Amino acid sequence: MSLFDWDLLTQQRRFIGLGNYRVLVASDEFWSALRNTVYYVLGVVPVQSALALLLALVANRRIRGRTFFRSAFYFPSISSSVAVALMFLWILQGGGLADGILTLLGGTPPRPAWLSNPNGVFDLLASRLGWKLPSWAVGPSIALLCIMALNVWTTTGTMMVIFLAGLQDIPRELQEAAAVDGATSRTILWSITLPLLRPIMLFVLAIGMIGAFQVFDQIWIMTKGQNQTTTLVWLIYSESFGGGFRAGQAAAVATVLLAVVFGLTMLQRRLFDRQAEW
Repeated sequence: MSLFDWDLLTQQRRFIGLGNYRVLVASDEFWSALRNTVYYVLGVVPVQSALALLLALVANRRIRGRTFFRSAFYFPSISSSVAVALMFLWILQGGGLADGILTLLGGTPPRPAWLSNPNGVFDLLASRLGWKLPSWAVGPSIALLCIMALNVWTTTGTMMVIFLAGLQDIPRELQEAAAVDGATSRTILWSITLPLLRPIMLFVLAIGMIGAFQVFDQIWIMTKGQNQTTTLVWLIYSESFGGGFRAGQAAAVATVLLAVVFGLTMLQRRLFDRQAEW
């Protein structure tokens, strides 16, 4: 489909070769969507993975009420993404709960309000130092940062359950033998637990990255792709159904997305898919 000028409404198509890809290369909207998607992945995947591992280590301990904590940590993951997005819309509206808490802490709420603010966070920090960043380095917008925080909150529980399953699959005899040999808890964590969790880390990072690259529903509900929150999947939607009905152009974006995700997944596999050594 990406090799055709394909009208989704009339189903008329004309072979144009790499014409759709040439349009993408020359499109500022495509590069902005790609940049925003990369910001989103780099912000969400490491944070959700590290936080999920930390929660799994805590929930795996023999503490009072651990069943409650496991359920509480996991609950956001099974909540409706639409309901959660609407809740965050209420929290982040101008004069809402987020503004009130920030004011109580002595801060100044951003204006325009959170989800309406297109200003890049790197540019805002640099401006305080008197620096002026180029347009490609302004960083994710405040609106995109809010959606990233929502995604971390809703997906960490799922990753925690996966890490928890991996932790419970590690033979306890290895940890007990290390403790008898005088290893500290930190040494056991770094020399036994984490190396044996490497296949689980690969899986968590892979599905987390793929999910982050495919973010759409929160973008659609909370910002409609405005305020520097356009991502590649949103661009696929807007090209297909947003008025242009350019199925060929949308397929070209989807093909680029496939190539990026496949390449990064193979890179992650090369880095993490090794036998544990300790």
